[in-house]
Amino acid sequence: MRRRKLGSLEVSAIGLGCMSMTPIYGTPDPESAIATLLRAPELGIDLIDTSDAYGGGRNEELVARALHGRREHYVVATKFGNLRRPDGTPAVNGRPEYAAQACAASLRRLGIDTIDLYYLHRVDPQVPIEETVGGMARLVAEGKVRHIGLSEAGVRTLRRAHSVHPITALQTEYSLWTRDVESEILPTCRELGIGFVAYGPLGRGFLTGGVTQTEILAENDIRRTMPRFQGANLTRNLTLLAALRRLAGSEGCTPGQLAIAWLQGRGEQVVPIAGTSRVARLEENAAADTLRPGAATRAALDEVFAAGAAAGERTAPALLSRLGL
Repeated sequence: MRRRKLGSLEVSAIGLGCMSMTPIYGTPDPESAIATLLRAPELGIDLIDTSDAYGGGRNEELVARALHGRREHYVVATKFGNLRRPDGTPAVNGRPEYAAQACAASLRRLGIDTIDLYYLHRVDPQVPIEETVGGMARLVAEGKVRHIGLSEAGVRTLRRAHSVHPITALQTEYSLWTRDVESEILPTCRELGIGFVAYGPLGRGFLTGGVTQTEILAENDIRRTMPRFQGANLTRNLTLLAALRRLAGSEGCTPGQLAIAWLQGRGEQVVPIAGTSRVARLEENAAADTLRPGAATRAALDEVFAAGAAAGERTAPALLSRLGL
């Protein structure tokens, strides 16, 4: 596995997203998830990404089982500030004192002394980003965190945050069918020397070819609420998938592998984190690091998956307003 730099932090060129290891896309098998986490370093994947929001902290507790006695094999990233009120509606908390509380809780659940990369999961519009990052910087000074990052932040917020303390990475959704970041976010990251962690590189499973009907999804699968997986949007998006399959066939790889390889070609500071709880899928994703798609394939992908080609918003409308602040 190749290595890449997120700011000054060196990580594997492909990371492992852990969100799907607790219920979000249905209910996964925890033992399969642990086996996947244990297999990752053997494939050269050391960047693992979780959050205190995933499963209400249970995701971090699951990750801790793999970390126990093996801490040196992983670069651990987690997040704070993305909350749910008692009625289930979303909320955020970027107060510096809350950052300290959340960090302590994550360290306890993960069973480690230091978090390698600690993100603000969602920007709090009620708290100046300078205050939030100041609180995160204190965690670095205290040795509880090595590097800090932001998730789904806009350009102005990113610049303001970086002026307070170096931001190691920005994490935002980015894939063949979600290319919003290319106009401003990616150029800003390059300018400031900030790494870019692309979550959802497989289009929440769609770009693997594994989701062709909403009806096959579990009742508790969040994709049932996402516009791109519904009705006429899904029908339109399946034409994009058909093109991806054809191009993958010409490269001798799977559609998912081609999607990851395309992202790796978007810049040396881009690191996709492909989520899975299955060893076979992890091995497939890791093999994408060896691919070098030809110029004709890359051009065809850019044409088929031009910005805005996907039908439907990338997430539920109620959540979109919280992104890119």
